[in-house]
Amino acid sequence: MIACRPARYTLPQLNERAIFHAPSFIVSRLSFSWLHRSAARRCWAGLGLCLLLTAVECWLRAPVPVAPHAVWPAGVQAATGRLVLQAAGRIPMPANTPAAHASTLLAMPPGHPAAVQAYWFAGSRESGPDVQIAFSQFDRATRQWSPASYVVNRHEAGLQLGFGLRRLGNPVAWRDGQGRTHLFVVATGLGGWAAGRILHLRQDGPQEPFQSLRVLPLSWLWNTSHLVRAMPLPLADGGMVLPVYFELGAKYPIALRFDADGRFLGMTRMSQRRDLLQPTLLMRSETQWLALMRDNRPERRLRAAQTEDGGLHWQDLPDPGLANPDASAVGLSLQPGVMMLAHNPRAESRAQLALSQSSDGLHWTQLELLAQGGERSEYSYPSMAWADGSLWVSYTEQRQAIAWQRFIFVPPAR
Repeated sequence: MIACRPARYTLPQLNERAIFHAPSFIVSRLSFSWLHRSAARRCWAGLGLCLLLTAVECWLRAPVPVAPHAVWPAGVQAATGRLVLQAAGRIPMPANTPAAHASTLLAMPPGHPAAVQAYWFAGSRESGPDVQIAFSQFDRATRQWSPASYVVNRHEAGLQLGFGLRRLGNPVAWRDGQGRTHLFVVATGLGGWAAGRILHLRQDGPQEPFQSLRVLPLSWLWNTSHLVRAMPLPLADGGMVLPVYFELGAKYPIALRFDADGRFLGMTRMSQRRDLLQPTLLMRSETQWLALMRDNRPERRLRAAQTEDGGLHWQDLPDPGLANPDASAVGLSLQPGVMMLAHNPRAESRAQLALSQSSDGLHWTQLELLAQGGERSEYSYPSMAWADGSLWVSYTEQRQAIAWQRFIFVPPAR
């Protein structure tokens, strides 16, 4: 096991004004004539100033946060037995739209007209100027997907933010404690995907438009090169942990924490390795979580890290050994000892997409082959959700459509 540097959720924006202005406040009240009396006094004055600034920073520093507790998906009674396919197909596409990629599924609560909602980016091609975020939902009454519509485009989002956006991609959805839907979308300006930023949008009610709230404040360098891909991990307090990653040069995973109102609370790095991206989070228990990550190196394996205190500290783990063609994989824990993973099982291509199960997150058994094709075929970027007693999976099909499948567990015969 490789130990990571101790980390905790930090608040990059916390009390910056107070910290940065404290030195000028103090220095302005020192007598420079006194400081120049002797070299010894200057040394003592400098030392005293350092100690005073250190004390001010410690006083202003946020307290160590309480370890958050994750929650299991609602409505999972007994995820045991044989996994059986119930339904499958393609999610409707917007008219005259030949390309689609990077879907995400959002489970809806009982009483909502839809069981799940799906978001993805679609247009003439990936990175095209016409790419928008598309939406459809599976109606509980009709048992059909609604016609697809666009819910976010770069022009309107840019106007709301006050600056232009060049392209959109990789949406991830979440419902907060008030039932509002949040979208986290990769948005770029100058540069490619590696220079992307994470755009935070919110929908306050059904049929209302998404409003751009801001770009997440993740770094001093205009918040660039932070991207999102996998589903968030819900917390008992109504908040969540969103797995994201830094991609420019060194590639490493980061966990972002949000409260029940969708306010950003802080971030922590999940691995000290430098070639990992697109992390997905799996629960072992309420405070013990596992992160599986895509590796950009030639070995083409999934990598792993873990936390035992709700994400306050992370440690790199021996690799789980699963082959991976440098592609996104997503996991979902259903109950203790039942973890599901949608992934590409071959190192050489994305021509196959599999569904596997594990009790510990490190040793996996393939249950289903979700899709397969020729060597140049692509079935990739899956998402998963648990709703209405079923496991839902969506994924990119040939970069042309979003496919979906729905499974149930059939208990063994007595």
